[in-house]
Amino acid sequence: MSIEEKKAQFDEYFSIVHSINVNMRPLDVDEAVPDEEHIEDAMPYAFRIASEMAAIEAQALRPLRNLGDHAETLAEFLNLQSRKIDLMMSFVLHQQDDPGLRHKSVKFGGGGVVIETSSPLEIGLKAELKLFLDAEAAAIFCYGEVITCEQVEDSYHIAFIFNTIREQDQELLVRASLHIQTQQLRKRAKEKKAGSE
Repeated sequence: MSIEEKKAQFDEYFSIVHSINVNMRPLDVDEAVPDEEHIEDAMPYAFRIASEMAAIEAQALRPLRNLGDHAETLAEFLNLQSRKIDLMMSFVLHQQDDPGLRHKSVKFGGGGVVIETSSPLEIGLKAELKLFLDAEAAAIFCYGEVITCEQVEDSYHIAFIFNTIREQDQELLVRASLHIQTQQLRKRAKEKKAGSE
């Protein structure tokens, strides 16, 4: 794909302006990017189990919808148990956050992430990426490629398109970005309402 096609692919997905921790490790020239079938071989174990736990949780709550009124109390109990597991998983995943590789995102979505760096990166550079989603008690491990590098005041905004990411992780990023947008819109509505009173 050309750079223009990669930019178009990046823009196909909704992205949200929001700051999360992102570990970015540039790959060596001779270091190959695994394909989707082999990404789990390169993925740290904590990321694999976190993803599996999220999938299990979604499946576990589905059968409760058929129980009607009796399910409400049970669902509340299971949600609290799930929250405890999420907190523990969040702690485990934070151990994977390397301060030496940490950057803040400017925005992210299902197509890629834009991070802020102190120095420019070359277009086409490939990197291993770890995105930490505190609100979702989740983290994503994937590979990206630099498609833009823009100087913004004293720093650089580097856009990475995801070139190897598991489908379930991409879906998680889409859900997380929409969830954060919903929270931002609710907050704005509350502030607007409070300002008019």
